Amino acid sequence: MEIESPKAQPRKKSRTGAAVGTIITLFLLSIYCYYYRTDMLDIRFIRENKDIVAAAAKKKHIAFDVDELIALDEKRRALMAASEAKRAEQNAANSSIASAISADDRARLISSMKTVKTDLEKAETELKEIMKAWQDLMLRVPNIPDMSVPEGDSDADNKEVKVWGEKTAFSFEAKDHIELMTNLKMVDFERAAKVHGFRGYYLTGDGARLCFAIWSYAMDFFSGKGFTPIMPPAIVRKIFLYGTGYLPGDANDFYTIQDGDVLAGTAEVPLMAMHSEEILDLAELPKRYLGFSPSYRREIGAHGKDVKGLIRVHEFQKFEQVVICEANHETSVRTHEELNRNTEEFIESLGIPYHTVINCGGDLGIGQVKKYDIELWVPKEGKYREISSASYFHDFQCRRLNIRYKDAAGKMNYCHSLNSTAIPTPRILVSLVENFQQADGTIRVPEALVKYLGKNAIQ
Repeated sequence: MEIESPKAQPRKKSRTGAAVGTIITLFLLSIYCYYYRTDMLDIRFIRENKDIVAAAAKKKHIAFDVDELIALDEKRRALMAASEAKRAEQNAANSSIASAISADDRARLISSMKTVKTDLEKAETELKEIMKAWQDLMLRVPNIPDMSVPEGDSDADNKEVKVWGEKTAFSFEAKDHIELMTNLKMVDFERAAKVHGFRGYYLTGDGARLCFAIWSYAMDFFSGKGFTPIMPPAIVRKIFLYGTGYLPGDANDFYTIQDGDVLAGTAEVPLMAMHSEEILDLAELPKRYLGFSPSYRREIGAHGKDVKGLIRVHEFQKFEQVVICEANHETSVRTHEELNRNTEEFIESLGIPYHTVINCGGDLGIGQVKKYDIELWVPKEGKYREISSASYFHDFQCRRLNIRYKDAAGKMNYCHSLNSTAIPTPRILVSLVENFQQADGTIRVPEALVKYLGKNAIQ
């Protein structure tokens, strides 16, 4: 899953002092949350820890003014108090009118009540406007990144934490996936451009069969990890993009259809939405889902990038791991490592070289506490390309979606949530066909896929 990446900021010559201050602030936060299990990002927490929230925004390179929110919250609280006072005054006046003995007393009380009613309506109208602005700012409050998240402006500053496999080398002039798949009639870009336009593709023949083989293998592999397979709806209500943290952000990256509904860019959105406004049974946790769905992204911010082939396309299919668990930091950390490792194991079983990076602060979305990216080796380009992202959120998403449970002591808690790409198609075909190409232009099929595809070579 990808959340809107904040715009990179100009790199300053020296940030040592500021970085140390941010690190200390976030370190204190980690201690505070560990011992007190604070519900993150409610307004009380923000008011009491504005420096920590400001440090989180700075580390994530997200433009957010916490002082503006707190000032607006002061107005909201004052107007709420004023409205309550006027409403109490109105109720008292109603009682007095009902018990008034004389007509003159009743008329006088009714006249005075009109003034109270007018004042109440004015206060409630002003409160309504303030609430809209307040809610908008609350949706923009960034979650607090983990202490292990490195400093950095953009994905260029992500840190490599693991390398697996030798980079594929050939004794012949290697071809890219476009040439390989076109020659073997696995894809048709020319007709797709006629029908779909920019970033369109037809998978044909063994291109389609190879995707089906990957899907079948992924279903067996990840089901064996204890996930329940689900095929969720791809059309979702826009409110669930706010609930999962994709909005507010770059709304232009989503396809909006009738009635304001949206085509989801990942199964994460409908899988999290499935339990919105629910109180889950502690015994049912963790919920472990393997979602498979079509996914849609407009790639508005990617014009000029990867304009050819299957790297960035508007519609694709993807398996997604989603976990909803109890509100425990250690559980989230452990599960995050597990989800990322699941995808690493899947890639290793295919024999594709990869490396794993930990995303820097500037490459985290608004809700993510920590994220790993797995990137596959693409021989013709001589670089690694992202294939998977694994993130955890603490209670950020579940608080927005109101997903809760009662702990053993009977206390109500917001759940924690995590997600990780299991495998996306057709993007994985890029690395697969390039790494397994042969000198004669054929493609060797990874051993794990042979029984699903029914042959050991595409030719």
